Order: sequence, then structure tokens, then C-alpha cells
Amino acid sequence: MDSLIFYFLSSVLIFSALRVVTHKNPVYGALYLACALVALAGIFFLLEAHFIAGVQLVVYAGAVIVLFVMVLMLFDLKAEKQLWKISPFRWASVAFVAGLTLGVTLLEGLLGSSSIGDLGFFSAKHIARLLFTKYVLAFEVLGVLLILIAVGVVALTRLEREDD
Repeated sequence: MDSLIFYFLSSVLIFSALRVVTHKNPVYGALYLACALVALAGIFFLLEAHFIAGVQLVVYAGAVIVLFVMVLMLFDLKAEKQLWKISPFRWASVAFVAGLTLGVTLLEGLLGSSSIGDLGFFSAKHIARLLFTKYVLAFEVLGVLLILIAVGVVALTRLEREDD
């Protein structure tokens, strides 16, 4: 039964990821991204990485998608649609993502990496200890980076509106 659920979630993840890259409307792309992130959280749950599945849902499928949709609402989507009408850019981006995915998959297959469930040290206590001791600088820099991105998007949007 677990393999049936895994294959279902994997197919949803692959389909949604492809639609993120190929869909013309960025808002629908964000919805497909949310679907892909929820499917990935389900796969993490099947691999018995419950903490990572929860973080995937709360941080990525929750907060990042909300931020992404808010940023999309600030942009002029008509100009973005003109960019996607140029077919070489669209197909080049699809080919790049497909090649990158294939390359990572082949590299993992050659290196023989183990799955997350086999590692055995993904407890919340262990991750919190690492996050707030060894990786505290990277954690804080990431928080500042996310704030700067949000402020930058708002500033750029206001500059464009003042020029009109």
C-alpha cells in the first residue's frame, strides 16, 4: 500500500512541477507549486521523516506560497505574459529544468545515496540543536534575506508606479 501511495504522490509531484514551469499564468503556477510542495511533504511523511514533512508544509507550502502570491499581486502580469509568448525562452526554461532534474537523478543514482528514512537522525531535537548551534548564522542570514526580498519587491513596485 505504501508503494501505491508513493507512486501516486510522485506522479502528482512530477505533474505539478512540470505545470509550474510550463503554465502561462503565474498565479496558477503558484497553485501548482503549492500542490507539488504538499505532495513532497507526503513523500517525506512516507519516508518517516515527519519533522521535515511538517516543516515542508508549514514553511514552504504555507509561508513561502503566501509570500509568492502576494508578490505576484504586486507585479504587472501583462508584461510577464508578453515574455512567455516568446517560445524560445519558454522551451529553453523547460529544457533547462528537465536537464537539471535528469542530471541530479543520474548523479544520485551513481553515488548511491541513501533515503532520508534510512539516516535515522532526523529528530526534531537533533535538527533544532544543529540549527541553533552550528547553522545559526545561515539561519539568521536566511531570515534577513527573506525580509530584504519582500522589502525590495515592494520598493520596486512603488518605483514603477511613481514613474507612470
